Amino acid sequence: MATIFSFFSGSGFLDLGFEHSGFKIAMVNEFHEPFLEAYKYSRKHLKLKEPEYGYYLNSIEDFVGNGRLAPELKSNVRTSQNRGELVGFIGGPPCPDFSVGGKNKGHEGENGRLTQTYVDCVVQHKPDFFLFENVKGLWRTVRHRKFYEEMKIKLQNEGYVLTENLINCIQYGAPQDRDRILLFGIKKHHVKNILNKSSLKSMLIDEDLFNWHKRTKFTREESLANNDWPEKEPFIIDSIKPKPKGVKAELTIEHWFKKNKVHKHINAYHYFKPKSARFNQVEEGDTSKKSFKRLHRWRYSPTAAYGNNEVHLHPYQARRLSVSEALAIQSLPADFVLPPTMTLSNMFKTIGNGVPYLAGLGVAKTIDDFLILLNEQ
Repeated sequence: MATIFSFFSGSGFLDLGFEHSGFKIAMVNEFHEPFLEAYKYSRKHLKLKEPEYGYYLNSIEDFVGNGRLAPELKSNVRTSQNRGELVGFIGGPPCPDFSVGGKNKGHEGENGRLTQTYVDCVVQHKPDFFLFENVKGLWRTVRHRKFYEEMKIKLQNEGYVLTENLINCIQYGAPQDRDRILLFGIKKHHVKNILNKSSLKSMLIDEDLFNWHKRTKFTREESLANNDWPEKEPFIIDSIKPKPKGVKAELTIEHWFKKNKVHKHINAYHYFKPKSARFNQVEEGDTSKKSFKRLHRWRYSPTAAYGNNEVHLHPYQARRLSVSEALAIQSLPADFVLPPTMTLSNMFKTIGNGVPYLAGLGVAKTIDDFLILLNEQ
């Protein structure tokens, strides 16, 4: 059994994908208390077991160096490993400092530094494998890429063999255009018998062994560049529009709204309700502006980012998206709920921060496929 220690857990979207792929969530770490309380609330609602080592409300910095919780984490990791379990760390450090549209302060920013702290945590506590998730800006901006490559070298020098990929979450069936970098590493001694000399020298896992595409449902190109996707149309309240021919229904927000029965969901009436003339003026499918983007019912959503005054509008209602609709866009199961007592700001922030569930599920199954391959050798 593989055991997961989760960092920057948010409200548990990525963790749920791992759990539903057969991994055991043993520890959960989140800095923002409302997110952690939502994590606990959703687990109870889903009737999932409590993490073996519990919940930690603190900065990851407390686990690193001489941090007050470093000895406890070390003990918990060793306990699991001594039982014969493979231990994996998973985490996506806060990304505004690397985002193209964000603060762009890089690893020197308050959030950017946490990426190095996560790497330091891996190096210090030596899990058998790890997953690092972040925005594409870390890969595509020159100075951010330099920092990222330095982190990779540090991990390789500590005995981790790596593989990486830039995915779009729509490839896994989530109705959303959302790019993410994924970096997976595993201790060399686990894979030395299946790696060729070239891989052992480069400390990189061959693509034939770790297949990032095996669990994807669509290619990026066929999903995002499909000529059948509808363009802008006049906004009409409560209008009915049939699905255009050629559109993949499961990648549309209308499909997910119906699939999750968003109008009956616990969070159906959780949405911001200020009045604005623009609620009636933006055309259906017009997502060209930074704010006041109206989604098209028969198209995927842009990245579910609901902060920094970015307002996403319902396709055929004169209002903003509800929490239940945003959860559906994140491809979460219909029975995943956020606590009604949570503030709207925290609800939308934790949704926007999360990894789409189907992407997390697909990545977790990809890792599980690789671990199964190791066991068969």
